[in-house]
Amino acid sequence: MPIAAVEITWNFEPLQLAPTAIACLLYLRRSRTLAGRGTPVPGWRQFFFWFGIVLVLAALVSPLDGLGEEDFFWAHMSQHMLLGDLAPLCFVAGLTGPMLRPVLALRPVERLRFLTHPLVALPLWTADLFVWHVPFLYQAALAHDSIHALEHALFFTCGAIMWSPVLETLPAPTWFGTGWKLGYVVAVRMLETVLGNVFIWSNTAFYSRYVHPTKLWGLDAVHDQNLGGVVMMAEGGVVTLVACVWLFLRLASEGQMKQELLEQGLDPAQVARAVRYGRAQVLADASGEH
Repeated sequence: MPIAAVEITWNFEPLQLAPTAIACLLYLRRSRTLAGRGTPVPGWRQFFFWFGIVLVLAALVSPLDGLGEEDFFWAHMSQHMLLGDLAPLCFVAGLTGPMLRPVLALRPVERLRFLTHPLVALPLWTADLFVWHVPFLYQAALAHDSIHALEHALFFTCGAIMWSPVLETLPAPTWFGTGWKLGYVVAVRMLETVLGNVFIWSNTAFYSRYVHPTKLWGLDAVHDQNLGGVVMMAEGGVVTLVACVWLFLRLASEGQMKQELLEQGLDPAQVARAVRYGRAQVLADASGEH
């Protein structure tokens, strides 16, 4: 079978880029306001936010978008991993409570805070991931710009909601400590693994959009789909490894800090809260002054 050429194009679709531009402007304005008040957003958080924006642009503007729409399932899966996992993770890491305060003051937004509860966020993210890969909806998104924009917006939003209880930009439930966060991250990847394995081991092409009369870059539709599953598993594996190492180290550190503070005779509930939100040293200093 002959191998066909693939056109490499860049995409500047306003319907998808406008929300990104608005988010950038709002972040800049709020971060400058907080800096003017003497409470600047930490530099590492700003780095993660802007790196998340770079990932969003890489997904929406670069040739990855065109390749995923017309030619390759693996390219579209790579785009989904950027928009639904990596970019939202960076975005959430770049936010703080003071940064979000004007948004949270809006009553409709305040009423939606329950979505960040881990027992709500995980099923919501799972449903969004699986539903959009149903062939009918998947191909409808490829055929219609408005549905495609909605798909991408939901991937990003549900990804941010999913990561929110892990990073706790907004406080998670009291019981959802570091140990539970570890289990939560593992559960996320187990669910993603189910879908990834479906793509890896299937001998049937689910999406007619990627069935071409000739091979593209040496791939037929089934092998392209298998490769898309590998992309999903590889990205998820790396993110899970990094997240679990971070959480394991944090768990060990928290245990040591709690023990030291409790030995000073401090209230256990106060100690647990201070350690969880990175204020252990402040509590220790305050205790020493007394």
